[in-house]
Amino acid sequence: MKLAFSTLGVPGLPLPDVLRLATTHGYHGVELRTHPEEPVHTGLDADRRADVVGEFKAAGIELLGLAGYARVAAPGDDEPVIEEIRTLLDLAHDLGAGFVRVFPGADPGQSREEADATAARRLGTAAEYAADMGVRILLETHDSHRTGADAIRVLGLVGHRHVGSLWDVMHTWLGGEQPSESYAALSPYLGYVQVKDIASADDTTPLPLGAGVLPLAECVEVLSRHGWDGWLCWEYEKRWYENAAPLDGLLAAGRDHLARLLNESA
Repeated sequence: MKLAFSTLGVPGLPLPDVLRLATTHGYHGVELRTHPEEPVHTGLDADRRADVVGEFKAAGIELLGLAGYARVAAPGDDEPVIEEIRTLLDLAHDLGAGFVRVFPGADPGQSREEADATAARRLGTAAEYAADMGVRILLETHDSHRTGADAIRVLGLVGHRHVGSLWDVMHTWLGGEQPSESYAALSPYLGYVQVKDIASADDTTPLPLGAGVLPLAECVEVLSRHGWDGWLCWEYEKRWYENAAPLDGLLAAGRDHLARLLNESA
């Protein structure tokens, strides 16, 4: 498996500094949080997009994916959501990223059936454009659809190879799913895995990998046992927790922890 980290952990950091952290601390790739407050976002012109490609190439770092914020199950008209996904797919294509992340984002007032159908309809419409762009849309286990069992209700309806899953191990755990259950549900669709650690279900402040309660060893073990060889991406949610320790001082130990888990599960 290859290792990456998300720029959610280094909010606003200029791209050259992000890439320097990756090369210094032995990460193979970076997931870019794609938001207007970040250096890389959908408003970049063609010249700046070409610059980003060149910076990644010069650093020898892979752009794993773009973490967008489209909410595919949210109530409202379809077209603005589909257009948001298409805009993200355009950027991913131009930058050479293989994946874009979307959220479920259903509202509590929606029925489960309505939310699932809405998400599937929008993802199915966007899937053909994703195929044209050579990019996969990944539905993250998050918010209204936090478990693998939740996600596959939508993905099974879509049934398109350019729509898959992003396994966020915190949310499946918070949803009461065991790693073996999450993997069994998501494996036919799995794009990559986001790892992290927290103190408890009541305190989700990000911690160094291995310092909290999330079943990272079990997650890596089940992935290894099934021969999965994709990406593990550390999503350290510094942007939402200003008092969390800076990520740059944790990256080396985090890489070592993941490498140890991989060796132990081999």
